[in-house]
Amino acid sequence: MNAISQEFAPPFKLIAPFFILGSLFYLLSTLLLFAFDASDLFYTDSHVISFVHIFLLGFVMMTIFGAMAQLVPVVLEVGHFAVELFYAIWPLLLTGTLLMAGGFILSPKLLPYGGLIVLISLMIFVGETLLTIKRVKEFTVVMSSVLIANTFLFFGIIFGLVMALGYAGQMSVDIYSLLRAHAYLVIGGYVSITIMGLSVILLPMFGLSHGFSLTSLYCALYMMSFAVIFVVIASLFDLDFLLYIGCVLSILSQMIYFYQVYTIYKTRVRKENDIYAKSLIFAYLSLVGALFLESLFILMSYEPFLISGAWLLFFGFFGFMITGHIYKIIPFLVWFERFSPLVGKEKVPMLADMLPKRSSEAQFLFSSIGVFLVAFALLSQNNIALSAGASFLVVGALAFVRSVLYMINFKK
Repeated sequence: MNAISQEFAPPFKLIAPFFILGSLFYLLSTLLLFAFDASDLFYTDSHVISFVHIFLLGFVMMTIFGAMAQLVPVVLEVGHFAVELFYAIWPLLLTGTLLMAGGFILSPKLLPYGGLIVLISLMIFVGETLLTIKRVKEFTVVMSSVLIANTFLFFGIIFGLVMALGYAGQMSVDIYSLLRAHAYLVIGGYVSITIMGLSVILLPMFGLSHGFSLTSLYCALYMMSFAVIFVVIASLFDLDFLLYIGCVLSILSQMIYFYQVYTIYKTRVRKENDIYAKSLIFAYLSLVGALFLESLFILMSYEPFLISGAWLLFFGFFGFMITGHIYKIIPFLVWFERFSPLVGKEKVPMLADMLPKRSSEAQFLFSSIGVFLVAFALLSQNNIALSAGASFLVVGALAFVRSVLYMINFKK
């Protein structure tokens, strides 16, 4: 288990808007599901692309940026290069995400403006993170993962802006070739590698794990990095064999990462099945399901396998991985800032006291049922199951928003 220091943690008021907005975007993404037709759904559909950007930019990126604002200086044990920049990141990301999502559905003319604003917000984040990393004297696997992930994010947002200009008709580009490269750079290169790197910090910290090897993590990081590079090159130069190699490497990387998580899980001391543990178990089971469906798609080229696999990866793995950690991160940050100065002077709440048990359990129950129903609906192309799954997810998302606001505003 790596040492964690709170000496370099930024103020919580800087981070709170990221978590609040992330939870609201999560709710919005569940509401958008009602507009889909399970029997006529393609990943190139403008409504699907809008939904994906709401979920990835509004929920996943917004939440990760808030967590990284806290975790990067704490894990690396250096102060932020310019922590005040984070006060500009969330308004820019909020505005850009809404403009891009609206541009795909309402008017493509909005896309260049939304893309540029998102680009500025992400460039600020990447630049500040890299300048913070520059202060570190010794490289670790976590630092390497942050550096690799942010490099891929940099190129991913450049590809995204070019695609936005092409979609708006302001320049001639092969959007479908760039789409694959953009998706792999952002999802595989940034989100997946960030999760891999931070897992060896957060999972041992919350599970009190010790004595595990990081060999599997190194293998997973290298394989995913090469997978992203191969897919990008294959997309740009139309090399099908390199694309196949990249897809296979990405699946193998996730399998090896799953084994790394299993070794951490086996060495944990804290074994209670709280909402955090349940969320992670569901997340990793969803990852297994996504890998299985993606493997079937490579073998059979049946598009519902691809769409339902992506669904399990997004809402099953990314969604529950993030919501589960929020139930640990927010209480810890609020307790540290609001109650740690009172230790020894008066009675202070325990971290478990700051967790809203009913709403968190409701979120897990309704969201897990919803993820399963939507996955079934996408595979069977059943609109009734899709609407039912979306309904469960909306209830779960409302419970999640309530939980986030409760934890942030917790008082004795």
